Amino acid sequence: MSKNPIVPTIPLDENGAHHGHLRLPWSRDDSAWGSVMIPITVIKNGDGPTALLTGANHGDEYEGPVALQELAATLKPEAVTGRVIIVPYFNYPAFRAGTRTSPIDRGNLNRLFPGKPSGTVTEKIADYFASELVPHADIVLDFHSGGKTLDFLPFAAAHILDDAMQQHACVAAMEAFNAPYSMTMREIDNVGMYDTIVEEKGKVFVTTELGGGGTATAKSIAIARKGLRNVLIHAGILAGELEKGPSVELDMTHDDAFVFASDDGMIEPCADLGDMLEAGDCLAKIWRVDRTGEPALEYRAKRGGLLTARHFPGLVKAGDCLAVIADVNS
Repeated sequence: MSKNPIVPTIPLDENGAHHGHLRLPWSRDDSAWGSVMIPITVIKNGDGPTALLTGANHGDEYEGPVALQELAATLKPEAVTGRVIIVPYFNYPAFRAGTRTSPIDRGNLNRLFPGKPSGTVTEKIADYFASELVPHADIVLDFHSGGKTLDFLPFAAAHILDDAMQQHACVAAMEAFNAPYSMTMREIDNVGMYDTIVEEKGKVFVTTELGGGGTATAKSIAIARKGLRNVLIHAGILAGELEKGPSVELDMTHDDAFVFASDDGMIEPCADLGDMLEAGDCLAKIWRVDRTGEPALEYRAKRGGLLTARHFPGLVKAGDCLAVIADVNS
């Protein structure tokens, strides 16, 4: 079996704060013996649980990277019981390009797990995390937002799992994160996802969607920072009390929660994030962009609920997700 070529430049299991890189050899035109250097921090203090914290699984999502960079710069070993592994820029080539997928191989990291040690650059990154880091973690927090193409109400999420005890542990960690919204969800496209491989290994997993549009805001970054600290306290790695506020419980387990475009054109939103909708309400209109004088095509909600996500750019293509409607749990 091939061995993954990624080598950490710092120890992963020694006490103290260690800042370095995961070095992935990458031979290319401008550097025959070049490397992809993925920043990593490991902070360890004695025995205890391990948290694996990642951002920029998709390279155009920024709340996680900001919160994790701050944590790496400020967290002291004496404040930790156990170990914290911090990777602010999971898909580092994509992050540097500001794109969802890697400019090297067009790899969507979050659809390539468990990866291949002899595969593309993105497949090698996936394999290293799946085979070398995730097995040693007790709790995994992977930050997401909508990137350049979606916008979300800020939520932390846990998935519906076959193992009821594991699902309960994931939900408890999600609730500890304490985002303004807490989502129980079933992914519509979970093949190859980091989420799936982590959960298959029996780990506690929390993910987020904290905004979108290819940027972050002061509010969305504050949510990420608070949630990050809360999860580490919940895991027993940091001392202190959870910072709690109201969180609306949402459920996104129905296929008809998703509305997809079947036309190209210019989108006119007919409802905003956070609006409560009834089945049949108009979500959006799509106007043709190649001629005038024709009515817009209307897209309507298939079910009632809270408008939780929407398409972000002003132009839309057939197949794009226009909206997501979640149930509000009373």
